[in-house]
Amino acid sequence: MSQHKIRKISLSLLLCILSLGISSSAFAEDGVNSDTIRIGGVLALKGNSKGLGINMKAGIDAAFDGAIVKNRSVIYVTRNDSYRPEQTITATKALIKEKVFIFAGNVGTPTAKVSLPLLAKHNIPAVGFFTGADLLRPGKGAIINYRASYVQETAKVIKAALDHGIKANQVCAYVQNDAYGMAGITGIIKALEATNKSKPSIAALKKIKALTGENPQRNGIGPVGVYKRNRTFAREGYKSLRAWEKSQNTRCKIVVTVGSYKSITEFIAYSRYKKDPWVFSAVSFTGASNFRDELVTLDVKENVIMTQVVPFLNSATPLVTEARNKLGSQFGYVSLEGFIVGKLILYGLNKIEGDITRKKFMRGLSDASFSVQQLALDYLNDNQGSDLVNMTILKQGNWQPANSTTIWKNKP
Repeated sequence: MSQHKIRKISLSLLLCILSLGISSSAFAEDGVNSDTIRIGGVLALKGNSKGLGINMKAGIDAAFDGAIVKNRSVIYVTRNDSYRPEQTITATKALIKEKVFIFAGNVGTPTAKVSLPLLAKHNIPAVGFFTGADLLRPGKGAIINYRASYVQETAKVIKAALDHGIKANQVCAYVQNDAYGMAGITGIIKALEATNKSKPSIAALKKIKALTGENPQRNGIGPVGVYKRNRTFAREGYKSLRAWEKSQNTRCKIVVTVGSYKSITEFIAYSRYKKDPWVFSAVSFTGASNFRDELVTLDVKENVIMTQVVPFLNSATPLVTEARNKLGSQFGYVSLEGFIVGKLILYGLNKIEGDITRKKFMRGLSDASFSVQQLALDYLNDNQGSDLVNMTILKQGNWQPANSTTIWKNKP
């Protein structure tokens, strides 16, 4: 073979190798290929909290439906963890191995607590997790939150109660006995610290929050009743609140609940059975649609307050209108949050110039203020885009927009 032919073949091989190198580098980031961008999520799709995961998934899927980013479709790949941290670890490792670009929409605080270190280890961003816990604010690793925190949710309800004459020792709580529930206790402490004559309540709340370990004994200490995650047995937590009332010679005028919809519903129904005139509030994670359905089933149709971290469902903003049209019968507060998270992800992906990388994705969202279909988001000072907290109240079996005056007018 002539030297000329050898050089020609060598040049062809070199060009082929370079071509392959360029091609592979263009899609080098995990979860990105020539046709798709794979977004991962670990959610409760089975078990007592399945309504939360199912609705979050529905919202994100609806946002991604028909979306094309740089000639690629965006798909949401999910695994179930039944709101059990041990299953979260297995499911998260599986999706990391299967290669996804980011994780989004994960449900819950105890589950986030075990998944975030795994994501940080592999430099995978966590976006729009369905939890308002402090461990994601700012949190270790690349984290982008959409929603307001549990501290903000509980503080808003308590401030409204205090402004309408409720005393500090009349503010009580029924919460899940883990990091999720304790985030609510933190909100109560912060709200009460702004008042006078609240020292006994704050001291008891801080003592409860300081306890550590798996399911510590927090009942019988202060104005708080607790239940174990994924359980619905309410009696011990109820007895804890009654003991507080007796020790302080007072009555709980409001019981702030921080838990899952089945567990909180059972507690409220039990309290109603005992004829306690308590007003109840719940945070957004409780899941508005599932919570309402469970309450109505047990004949509770009035005077339960619930905070929401998304716009009211009757909002005329383009984002809410599109979500309403796309989700149809599945449209609700949780699915709307999922839809917002999906749209936030699409916004970040579309901001990327050149190759799609995690670093560029995070850069497009961090240290920026922008709107997504007229929903304002601000990441200039922290990693939480929205501080929105709306209050709703259950009337005739449906959630209705409310403010502090309408909620507390003529309440006992």
